Formats: sequence, C-alpha cells, structure tokens
Amino acid sequence: MGLGNPGPAYASTRHNVGFRVVDALAERLGGVSWKSKHQALQLLLPARDALLIKPQTYMNASGDAVAPIAHFYRIPPERVLVVSDDMDLPTGKLRMRAGGSDGGQRGLRSIAARLGTQAFPRLRVGIGRPTHDDAVDHVLSGFEAEEETLLRERVPVAVEGIIHWLEAGTEPAMQFVNAPR
Repeated sequence: MGLGNPGPAYASTRHNVGFRVVDALAERLGGVSWKSKHQALQLLLPARDALLIKPQTYMNASGDAVAPIAHFYRIPPERVLVVSDDMDLPTGKLRMRAGGSDGGQRGLRSIAARLGTQAFPRLRVGIGRPTHDDAVDHVLSGFEAEEETLLRERVPVAVEGIIHWLEAGTEPAMQFVNAPR
C-alpha cells in the first residue's frame, strides 16, 4: 500500500511518493484495472497473491481505508506493507523495517491506531528535511529537478524491494532495500 493524497493537485508532491512507488509496482507487474472500494483505489494481482492499495482518505486518515480493507480481506498486519514518505531521510534514501514507530508520519500513525499495532512492515522513501520551518509546505511541495532525477533511479529499487518482500518475506527484502547504494 502506498500513502499519499488523492487528486491531481497532490500528484507530484513529496507526500505522494508512496503512490508513486505503488503505481510503478503496478506498471511493473502488469496491473491496470484499479477499482474504487473501501475508500481506496485497489488493484488485485492474483498471480502475486497481492492487493495494491492507494487510500483516498488523505494522508492523515489513511487508517480509515487500510483497517477495513485488512479486515475485509483478512490480511494480518505483518502482511500490510506500507510505502510512505520520510522527512528524516535524505531524498531518495530507502529504508525498510518490519515495524516500529510512526516517526511523526501521520499516515503511519493513523494506520497503527486503526490496526491496533505498529507491527506492520513499512518502506520509507526519503523526501529530505525542509530548509524552512514549515513541514506541511515541504511535504506538499514538488521535488526539485535534481531530486526528481534521483527519484527516477530510486523508485525502481523500491519496486524491486517490494517484489523481494512478496516473494521472500520481510528479512530478505530489508537486506535488499537497506543495502548501501
């Protein structure tokens, strides 16, 4: 599942890097038919036993879509991989963890609250710290040209990491994603 905000006004913002990774994964795996259900866009990939999700609830209420979907499909938290932005990582830096704190990311906080646990894997994509004091302006801004170039290189690595996760589980995927590059 990728986190972001719905609508064209947010499409190329830093906050929507989770949607960007999931869209690239869908393209890589040949998925094209997104359906709207449970306040989310969903793409079922039966060959991979996977369901891709883009909550349409806005970032801070992501759990309002995720929890009902997990309940409906009987997906345990350890099988809910969340892709989100992270201001504490330099732009393009990837970090995968099996669980942990939300690190101030409100979408992750919402999901943890609604699932009742922080024990779900997450793939964080660095969007860099703002040079000004307003974090909201930063996450809702677009990437600079050099950052965009870097992201075009890193998003495929994130996609490969998710494929590792689907095929081999969290530990091998973490080793792949977290390896120095």
